[in-house]
Amino acid sequence: MLSWALLFLVIAIIAGVFGFLGIASAAAGIAKILFVIFLILFVITLIMGRRPSA
Repeated sequence: MLSWALLFLVIAIIAGVFGFLGIASAAAGIAKILFVIFLILFVITLIMGRRPSA
């Protein structure tokens, strides 16, 4: 999921450089959403992994 967020970030940067501001803002928004989802899943995985096995 982090790779998708980075891909959309790169697309946003390239689109911003070439002046496609609508595409750049959409890709940046998608990258932000995917990054937040990745962080939430990462924290959940850390919490679940620290449980002692019974």
